[in-house]
Amino acid sequence: MWSADQWKDYEVLDTSDGEKLERWGEYLLIRPDPQVIWSLPKKNKGWKKCNGHYHRSSRGGGEWEFFDLPEQWTISYRNLKFNLKPFSFKHTGLFPEQAVNWDWCSQRIREAGRPVKVLNLFAYTGGATLAALEAGANVTHVDASKGMVKWAKENAEISELADRPVRWLVDDCKKFVEREIRRGNKYDAVIMDPPSYGRGPKGEIWKIEESVYPFIKLCTQVLSEDPLFFLVNSYTTGLAPAVLTYMLSSALSGKDLKVESSEIGLPVSSSGLILPCGATGRAYWGR
Repeated sequence: MWSADQWKDYEVLDTSDGEKLERWGEYLLIRPDPQVIWSLPKKNKGWKKCNGHYHRSSRGGGEWEFFDLPEQWTISYRNLKFNLKPFSFKHTGLFPEQAVNWDWCSQRIREAGRPVKVLNLFAYTGGATLAALEAGANVTHVDASKGMVKWAKENAEISELADRPVRWLVDDCKKFVEREIRRGNKYDAVIMDPPSYGRGPKGEIWKIEESVYPFIKLCTQVLSEDPLFFLVNSYTTGLAPAVLTYMLSSALSGKDLKVESSEIGLPVSSSGLILPCGATGRAYWGR
């Protein structure tokens, strides 16, 4: 498993009974996690002294209960900074496990020894965008949510990356890629984190099991003649790392192509376990 174990401002302190106790900077949150199907003694005092607790409802969804938690606060990862705030369905605006992918992308970009153009699709609040910008890439950031793109721009500003070469686009990812193909625009790297389920602007249904492979194939048409990497992340239960390997191996080609996939996760301080948090497939060319 690829573990995001370089955090200082974030930590999974403990896990038990379907929940995880996390430290986000100086604040403690308890959130549900479907992977935590074990029950262990809750010895950490944070279970009783948290700043926020997301309670899942038996009817679906849930709601936050707050204890002295600000509306917004900031944490850092290396040179990157992120604004956090609890919002719908237990989220905070950041998926810390993705740091393992940010580091990998940054290293590939820095070692390329040439200008690199990155296309980040379903780009959310910009973690991968910021990492690529900080590494020296030119980034096109695309997400269908205006609020998420605004949030990503704020993260770039507080990370002092707002002046880097980046395009912030509120758009349907599939339609944007189709237009880029017609325009003849090319990218050296593609990053995508597609949802399990969604609807397009005209009611189009996105089901990742049916849609992701055709979309990967579509995106191969915007790769440059000398591509650097293609990364696909998934939080869909049942979409095993091996499936990501097979999809990327089948869709991509070229000299020295290498494909690897794995679960990604976060270390748990109390137990030494690695909490699974999804899967990532990485294709890259060269060393």
